Amino acid sequence: MKFSLKTFIVVVAAGSLMNSGCSDSSTSSNVTTLDAKATLTDIATGVITPTYKDMYTRAQTLDSLVALLKTSQTDEILNSAKQAWRDARRPWEQSEAFLFGPVDTKGIDPNIDSWPVNKIDLDGVLNGNEELTKERINQLETTQRGFHTIEYLLFGGSNTKTAKDFTPREIDYLTATTQSFKEAVFQLFNSWDVSGDNYSANLINAGVTGSSVYTSQKGAVQEIIQGMIKICDEVANGKINDPFKEANRQLEESQFSDNSNADFADNIRSVRNLYHGVYGSFSGKGISTLVAAKNTELDARCKREIDASIDAIGAMLPSFGQAIFTNKANVQGAQTAILKLRVTLEADVLPLVLGN
Repeated sequence: MKFSLKTFIVVVAAGSLMNSGCSDSSTSSNVTTLDAKATLTDIATGVITPTYKDMYTRAQTLDSLVALLKTSQTDEILNSAKQAWRDARRPWEQSEAFLFGPVDTKGIDPNIDSWPVNKIDLDGVLNGNEELTKERINQLETTQRGFHTIEYLLFGGSNTKTAKDFTPREIDYLTATTQSFKEAVFQLFNSWDVSGDNYSANLINAGVTGSSVYTSQKGAVQEIIQGMIKICDEVANGKINDPFKEANRQLEESQFSDNSNADFADNIRSVRNLYHGVYGSFSGKGISTLVAAKNTELDARCKREIDASIDAIGAMLPSFGQAIFTNKANVQGAQTAILKLRVTLEADVLPLVLGN
């Protein structure tokens, strides 16, 4: 999910953080060449593609449960559908450090995760009488479909919706928009899969004729690290800061399901997955491999800061939506931890790996 971000880093604090990063320079080697073939291969085939495959599998489960809800409108099935929504949300949020390639160039992102929900136009469709099919939903604005429209229909405006609260029209809309969502997720997975459009080959073959996108390995690695930097900035300066600064839950992205803490933590896990070269049971070479080859202390520090950021997000209790009013110190603590990681990635990791 893309935000129009506001500058949040105080210059003095940022300068202090960047200066602290210089303390590791004594351990740097004189390695100047970049051989990232193994890292790019593992990230493409072991991290990115499996993340999207996992998401598609979970989107299928969500679609099946919503279809079942249409024929058997019970709280048990509704609660299962709500959990399926959360389950599908996880790999998507863990993909937000690599929102490049087809998710961007094919315009898939808005079809999956536009926010906020356009409730006025959504209500207009619900109050109409035209047939609600996947094809009709695909013609609507992206703010009337995707993750958050499904969330709004499943959970209601205050996370209290029960099966008996659904109108037949809402069930029809939920069914059609979930089908639309599943279709968009498949398009994304297929775009990366080696048996599909195989965008993975562009990363794997960066710098050679097999890549039509990256003329060098450095260019591919740079895009990956910049994606990590961008999501750190977006979480701290947008997703957390906007509702916190304005003390307004209406600015909170996953407000209907109270899923924001999980969203934010999974966003930083997307950084972790790229850095470590891991996803699920897969463990390979990530950006860490390139950093550790030049500066082991920086590598260890970056890993600590990733873990500290995830822990700090978890400390925004009892939930982010409440913490912005009652636990402000921990909200600020989460922002500080994430911004510290952002500076490390931008000021230390990126120039070290690229040899700048």
